[in-house]
Amino acid sequence: MNLFKRFEEAFMGNYGVPPVALARGEGTRVWDVDGKEYLDFIGGIAVSSLGHAHPALVEAVSRQVATLAHTSNLFLHEPEVLLAEKLLGMLDAPARVFFANSGTEANEAAYKLALKHGRREGRSYFVAAENGFHGRTIGALSLTGKKAIRDQFGPFPVDVRFVPYGDADALKETMTGDCIALFLEPTQGEAGVVPPPVGYLEAAREICDSTGALLVADEIQSAIGRTGHWFAHQADGVTPDILTLAKGLGGGLPIGACVGFGDVGRSFEKGDHGSTFGGNPVSCAAALAVLDNLDLGHVRSVAARLRDGLEAVDHPLLESVRGRGLWLATVLREPRAAQVQEAAAAAGFLVNALQPDAVRLAPPLVVTADEVDALVASFPRILTEAAA
Repeated sequence: MNLFKRFEEAFMGNYGVPPVALARGEGTRVWDVDGKEYLDFIGGIAVSSLGHAHPALVEAVSRQVATLAHTSNLFLHEPEVLLAEKLLGMLDAPARVFFANSGTEANEAAYKLALKHGRREGRSYFVAAENGFHGRTIGALSLTGKKAIRDQFGPFPVDVRFVPYGDADALKETMTGDCIALFLEPTQGEAGVVPPPVGYLEAAREICDSTGALLVADEIQSAIGRTGHWFAHQADGVTPDILTLAKGLGGGLPIGACVGFGDVGRSFEKGDHGSTFGGNPVSCAAALAVLDNLDLGHVRSVAARLRDGLEAVDHPLLESVRGRGLWLATVLREPRAAQVQEAAAAAGFLVNALQPDAVRLAPPLVVTADEVDALVASFPRILTEAAA
């Protein structure tokens, strides 16, 4: 029985059956179980920051798992302290860290942190963006503005009011002194890699300041160099009250982080929150290796090359390119994203049909100029096959 059939018979149906079964990877290249080679322009959904089998990541994880693999939160260990200190140094602001295992867990921590802080002042509701994505557990799903994945699991335990993303006037109308927090992605990921209008994050910060609400920046996808900055909010000159991280932080190992700035970071007291595996020594060692080996100058250079190359493609199916850094969406004039993904895989490239008319590109941050050029050169043919 082949691997696809075994998967179908062993797993719940929430993923369907993925179209490719991968066996191994090296750098930005992966091979499927039949030996076919692909250039990976998905990066595990913006996770594989250093690519596959990076020597520094392999060495750090191997050394740590052979030394101390798990402690629980009953004991501390040096890798978690080193990682927290490094993140705080990169943020360059007084803050405290909580480590989790994933993005949705980081957002659950942020939700609880904001809830505790806001209820002290008698505040009662949250604001979030339409089409925003913050996770699938119930707290994070409460804040997720995608009806297709949200509505069937309601009602939710908190009042969340959704506004159009990028509309500062809607924020002003919706946010009052009763608002606990505003949850925003600096660029909306699952909505189709949608950057905000110029000045939107600054306006959001000002509205939060004027109402006393907290600003929560969900940087699960956008942080750790993905946009060419360590954290996307830094490019806008905005400091949130709470920041959530995951995906690219561990380079493939599961880790998430919730960072509370200033007094917000001191809101949790002993027993308020926890995680058995959060801050696991192996995941922290992996994250330290990622932060020590990423080159933001390289990211910016190849990101500009990728965007310029794609924007120069003249094809009737391609409408535009949007996004930031090595996190782009090619926007189509017709809902043919699934066909683009299929044609790309046939040509040896892994891309992601994110929306019916948008294809996500989030390659490892070590992707080379030659590999970017290879995708750009093949893209017109991929589009032609997808349009046929």
